[in-house]
Amino acid sequence: MELLNKKFPGVYCKKQGKYKNIYTLNMVKGQKVYGERHYKEGPNQFREWAPERSKLGAAMMKGISQTGIQEDSLILYLGSASGTTVSHLSDICTKGTIFAVDLAPRVMRDFYFMMEKRLNIVPFLASANHVEEYAEIPQVDVLFQDIAQRDQVRIFFKNYDKFLKPGGFGLLSLKARSIDVTKKPGVIFKQVMDELNQRTTVVDYRKLEPYEKDHAFFVVKKRV
Repeated sequence: MELLNKKFPGVYCKKQGKYKNIYTLNMVKGQKVYGERHYKEGPNQFREWAPERSKLGAAMMKGISQTGIQEDSLILYLGSASGTTVSHLSDICTKGTIFAVDLAPRVMRDFYFMMEKRLNIVPFLASANHVEEYAEIPQVDVLFQDIAQRDQVRIFFKNYDKFLKPGGFGLLSLKARSIDVTKKPGVIFKQVMDELNQRTTVVDYRKLEPYEKDHAFFVVKKRV
């Protein structure tokens, strides 16, 4: 097992045949969050990070160059759902904190069960469109958004303006069909890129096929 990339601390890779899989070191040995496979190497247990279940995992498999995520990062995660990606961030950010926001009570219930032994996760049952509902969150190093809504870019900027530190990283998982089903995804991606370029520094961008259809992943930095 070796690091995937020096810019991705806590993310490991192992080649199996002609394929490369990615892993995180399991913070809670024996815990499976979404049925993922475990791999043991010496005293360590690694969790396979399934790219078809995680937009961030898919972006890494597609060769995204950087995310800004470090072991001591403060992360605001919008759209945490049942915690698939958040659990891997919990493995990585062993000295940091993930503030996880989701509006759905049912998935948040499952999320609570996952995080009982992961003390670096703080959940908020709230709408990402109403930042006043979690205004006590401090300024963060990384803002991550995975919300399939028509106004997802506006929601991203609302949280970007309030919570992201200058020089911090914004990670936007974009679902084109949620914005406008009448336009081709490529047209939507270009429109969003133009909007991001006006207010941020875009450092990378990847389409997420074959892992996610009609999705793109943007990495931006907040201008100082």
